[in-house]
Amino acid sequence: MINLAVFDMAGTTIDDGGAVYRALRSAVEERGASVADADLQTWMGTDKVEAITQLLRLGGVEPEGSVVSEAFTRFREILRDTYREAPPVAIDGVVDAIRMLRERGVRVALTTGFDDAVALPLLDALGWTIGPDTTDTVDAVVTTSDVPAGRPAPYMIHRAMERTGVVDVREVLAAGDTLVDIRAARNAGVVAVGVCTGALSREDLETEPHDHVLDGVRDVPALLDTMVPA
Repeated sequence: MINLAVFDMAGTTIDDGGAVYRALRSAVEERGASVADADLQTWMGTDKVEAITQLLRLGGVEPEGSVVSEAFTRFREILRDTYREAPPVAIDGVVDAIRMLRERGVRVALTTGFDDAVALPLLDALGWTIGPDTTDTVDAVVTTSDVPAGRPAPYMIHRAMERTGVVDVREVLAAGDTLVDIRAARNAGVVAVGVCTGALSREDLETEPHDHVLDGVRDVPALLDTMVPA
């Protein structure tokens, strides 16, 4: 039985119109690196400092000195300006799905490749709150500020378990829209779910070892119905 559902943010629960992809590409390209689409897909979902470091190197720029920190600062600036002009919104059906899960006693946590400085204002802009009360949107949020390494390391999922009091990985489902999200779930030993609300197709997601691929988070409550022991 699933007692904790862990969801990625941008592309999984939040529609930002692809702003993260564009901001990451622009911040790296402004440093003189070229960014291949395949490389961008590989590093989406990971800690953004690590993503910038790897994309710079892959694009022909050695990530030395202040290059990475300058690119990360620029990434945050681009994302902030984009969100100001076109505020992100919840993906269709996500809020209802989260509410249904919590009403059934399933705790819900969000994880992200963002740090606190990016993730928390984004949640504030959506009006989403964090806490155990029924009026709160989710039970917990874990960012890269909370762990020694982001995805595909399992630490954010395990930290979400710690914060929600769930101790058995067999009682946890984690869903995301990137291959790295699925890989992190597998590394954490939990039910690994891909969702098709991001940039990747169902066929793309199915190339990564997984337990389920769904159209979106809105389908998770129905999936859990099929997982309840007879």
